[in-house]
Amino acid sequence: MNVLRVSKLTIAAFVLPCLLLYVCLVFVPILVSFYSGLLDWNGIGESKFIGLDNFKNLLFNDPVFWPSVKRTLMFALFSMAEIPVALFVAMMLNRYVKKPNFLVSSYFLPVILSVVIVGQLWKTIYNPASMGGMLNQVLETLGLQSWTHSWLTEPKVAMIALYFVALWQYLGYHTLIQFTGIQNIPADVYEAAKIDGAEGFKADWHITFPLNIPIFKISIVLAFIGSLQAFDMIMVMTGGGPAHATDVISTHMYNMSFLSMKYGYGSAIAAFLVILCLVATVLINFVFTRLERKFT
Repeated sequence: MNVLRVSKLTIAAFVLPCLLLYVCLVFVPILVSFYSGLLDWNGIGESKFIGLDNFKNLLFNDPVFWPSVKRTLMFALFSMAEIPVALFVAMMLNRYVKKPNFLVSSYFLPVILSVVIVGQLWKTIYNPASMGGMLNQVLETLGLQSWTHSWLTEPKVAMIALYFVALWQYLGYHTLIQFTGIQNIPADVYEAAKIDGAEGFKADWHITFPLNIPIFKISIVLAFIGSLQAFDMIMVMTGGGPAHATDVISTHMYNMSFLSMKYGYGSAIAAFLVILCLVATVLINFVFTRLERKFT
């Protein structure tokens, strides 16, 4: 095996520029955000250092904050719930469809649509039947008038309606990831398992799932972290309303920073969101490390 021998100085010369760029674009803004959270500042005029007051008010005096955290975590859990479904769809495509690329591409189609287009599309679908809302019209046609709702203006159902849109948009994305992972499993592994009597779902349990755990983890991390940062679709469809019923952490941060002109307070919310993402990533890595040890 040929080994390319290069000095540490040469390696540093190539790595250092990218490392510096990464630090400047990622870590410096995070540190600035943490520091801004210690200020009483509207983002334009003079700022005043107030220590941890923004964080105290956020954690103990903000009636909108903790409900928004709960909705954000629920959003993330719903997003993760679609990963097993995506894995199942990918397994079925791999096993029963001879040329699955067209179907995988079809499932992936909603992902390439702009979030604004998706939001406007589903707003139209969720409209009342009198305004041409397709969902309510279908329910009325089926004789299920009691199931009809003003989906985006009723506080009890508005968030559920948003969960469903996110599931619809990203199911194809995770199906593609899982399908790619399954396709990379060598066929001779399945043939050897078949000789030993393992076929169908038995082979999936003992081969497909264990060998696909690293890919499964990638999907879980992407779904969870992406959901914690959910913003654009909610702003397009509800703007956080009605009466904060669909506010999540990111929309609350936006409202505080740019509508209420409390930039320091909004930065404190952003700092909380960064910490939440880091904790979630560590927990997911811990769980999947144990899973990999169990199945290997």
